[in-house]
Amino acid sequence: MFVNPPTGKITALLHAAHVIAIVGLSPDPGRPSHRVAQSLQRFGYRIIPVTPAGGTILGERAVPDLDHLSDALQPGEHVDVVDVFRRPEHVGAIVDDCIRLGIPALWLQDGVVNEEAAGKAVRAGIFTVMNRCMFRDRAALG
Repeated sequence: MFVNPPTGKITALLHAAHVIAIVGLSPDPGRPSHRVAQSLQRFGYRIIPVTPAGGTILGERAVPDLDHLSDALQPGEHVDVVDVFRRPEHVGAIVDDCIRLGIPALWLQDGVVNEEAAGKAVRAGIFTVMNRCMFRDRAALG
């Protein structure tokens, strides 16, 4: 059974991260993914929208999938965390991409629960948080 990392380690991740790729980020301001991403920007994170629709969201160029992250990165930047707003059945493929791309951390938002995929991510050495809101955890830090 998957267990989230201790609060202190989650806090350390949130302090150390700079670039967050948000899979499933909606351009609709009424959607939770949009509000969370906007709040994360206010905390000083750079977000990279990952959505097949492409375009620009919250002033950032969207990429269609994780394989295209390098298209949105500045020289010397790397993705610190992949934050997921997709249904649980899509998480397995996202984990496979994260493993292949060497992504160091994976965050599955509230309601995104896939025990098998989260376990696979952990076994691959990816720092994994599941069924928690990144904005809420970051806001709790002050």
